[in-house]
Amino acid sequence: MHIVVNNLHKSFGSFEAAKQISFEIEKGRLIGLLGPSGGGKTTILRMLAGLEEPDSGDILFGGVRVNDVSPQEREIGLVFQNYALFRHMTVYDNIAFGLTVKKRPKAEIKARVQELIDLTGLKGLEKRLPHQLSGGQRQRVAFARALAPEPQLLLLDEPFAAIDAKVRKELRTWLRETIDRVGITTIFVTHDQEEAVEVADRIMVVNQGRIEQQGTPFEIYQQPRTPFVAGFIGESSRLASVSGLKGFDAGWSSPGAIVRPEFVEIGREHEIALPSAAEQAVVRNVFFRGTSWQVEADIGGRSVYAYRTLEQPPLQPGDAVLALIHRLYVFDGDQTKVLENTRKIDPLPVHI
Repeated sequence: MHIVVNNLHKSFGSFEAAKQISFEIEKGRLIGLLGPSGGGKTTILRMLAGLEEPDSGDILFGGVRVNDVSPQEREIGLVFQNYALFRHMTVYDNIAFGLTVKKRPKAEIKARVQELIDLTGLKGLEKRLPHQLSGGQRQRVAFARALAPEPQLLLLDEPFAAIDAKVRKELRTWLRETIDRVGITTIFVTHDQEEAVEVADRIMVVNQGRIEQQGTPFEIYQQPRTPFVAGFIGESSRLASVSGLKGFDAGWSSPGAIVRPEFVEIGREHEIALPSAAEQAVVRNVFFRGTSWQVEADIGGRSVYAYRTLEQPPLQPGDAVLALIHRLYVFDGDQTKVLENTRKIDPLPVHI
C-alpha cells in the first residue's frame, strides 16, 4: 500500500504531539519512526491506525483519504510492545482469531494459519498457550496474527522493547527477511537507533512532534541535517565551540559542534599520522567495549571520545596523548554542516 500523509496535526490540550507531519511511503517499504520518548512517534502511528483522530491534515492509503475510516476497515495489522495475545487461546487460535472474526471458511483459515506458522518458525508450538512461550516466540505469534488477514499495512509499536538483547537481534534479522518475503508496507516505532539503522529501508527522525529528517539509514547517519539529528544518531560529544581547534579555526564561528568517536584518533605521538594537525590531550577514562577500547580524553577542558583497537597498546587515565580530529558537525542556525580538518591537507611540494 502506498501511504501519503499531508500536514497532520494533533494536540492533547495545550500539548502539540504532532506538528504539520508530512511524508510519503512507497509500497513494500520498511520505515522506522525513530526518536526519543515523548517525541510524537506513537501518536503518528496511532493516527495511521485510526486509534487517534488528527485535528487537521490528511491520511491517504492507496490514494484514498481514510481520516474517517474506522480502524477495522483500514486493512492494517497492528503489533504492540506487550504482544497483546489472548492468554486463554493457543498459538493456533491466536493466529486464526482475525480470520475467525471475519468468518472465513475453516479450510481457508487452516491453510493460512499453517502458512504463517511455517513463515514465523512456530511449527510444533501450535497447541501451546502464551505463558508456555518465550518472549521471542510470543512476538512471532503477534506478528503472525497481525499478518493473518493479509493487511495492506503493518504497524509495529516498539515491537522488540520487551525482549532480551540477544533475541532482539535475532528478531530484527527475522523481521527484515520476513517483510522482504511478504512485501507488505511496514512502519515501526523505536527509540533504538541501532535497531532503526539495522532494519529500516528509510528512517524518519521524530522530535518534539516534528519530523527532523527523512532518509536512508546511511544518509541519516552520515549527513545529519539538524543539530538534534547529529547529536541523537551515533555516539557523540558536544563541544560548546570550535574556537582554537587546529584545522577548524579559520574563519568559522559556530555556537556548537558535534564530534563522533570515529572522527577522532587518539594515541601517542608516534601513532598519529599527522601530529602537526593534532591537539594535546589527557586521557580521562578508558572503557572496554568488547571489540575495541573507547577512550575519553580532555582537550583544553573539552571532552571527546575515540576508539582504539585491541591490538594497540592500552592507554591509562592520566596519559598525555595527541588527539587528531578529522571532522566535525558544526551548527549553522537550525542546520548542520560537515567541517573537515584543513590542516590534514598538506600543500603539494614545489619542484624548481
